[in-house]
Amino acid sequence: MSTENTQVAEVKDRDKGAITYQVAGQDVKLSYQIVRDFLTKGNGQVADQDLTQFISICKYNQLNPFLNEAYLVKFGTAPAQMIVSKEAFMKRADANENYEGMKAGIIVQRDNQILELEGMFYLESDKLLGGWAEVYRKDRRFPIISKVTLQEYDKKQSTWNEKPSTMIAKIAKVQALREAFPAQLGAMYTQEESGTTIDIDHEEVRDKEIKSQANKQKLDFENIPEAELVSGEEHQDSIKDKPSF
Repeated sequence: MSTENTQVAEVKDRDKGAITYQVAGQDVKLSYQIVRDFLTKGNGQVADQDLTQFISICKYNQLNPFLNEAYLVKFGTAPAQMIVSKEAFMKRADANENYEGMKAGIIVQRDNQILELEGMFYLESDKLLGGWAEVYRKDRRFPIISKVTLQEYDKKQSTWNEKPSTMIAKIAKVQALREAFPAQLGAMYTQEESGTTIDIDHEEVRDKEIKSQANKQKLDFENIPEAELVSGEEHQDSIKDKPSF
């Protein structure tokens, strides 16, 4: 294969599965290569099917992975997991015209009583047992209620040790939201639910993506249709004009 054909193949591969959509008035561009290089964590190899599903869900739910709203996790031969932030759940709920708000808190044992407290404050003498949440919809007669136990989700890791009430209440919230809005949130799970402990530095992701494109040599293909080409300069212009990258 000639050098020119090799370069064309690289350009096409880099934009395989590419989709551009808007989030809060800003363009977000995702492709198989972008998701593989910058938005996937773990030691497994994600399949094109996983990437297609991830990109499609991000587009449908108007999620911006570069703002820490979603990413993929793949370990070994285990199925790939799409991880979504609690803020993304709240964003989708707020966008639904039937959403009427939420109440949430924690479940504690105080002496011989089991209490459901609003918020995350509890006494040092209380025993934290779990979290609860109620989501209200205009088109439902009764609220959607979620109650979860601390024992089921506590990973005994630093964040859970430091903020157990915040963590368990967060799980109750996202589970209630998912049940209340299954069409919008049915395929999405948070890091706390999945047990995933990988963190993504999204500022580093943006810097790496910009640097990798900035170091690309500009390609000049006179005989190739413009629709098949993406020059380094055009990509850099898009990065400068689009804060979501």
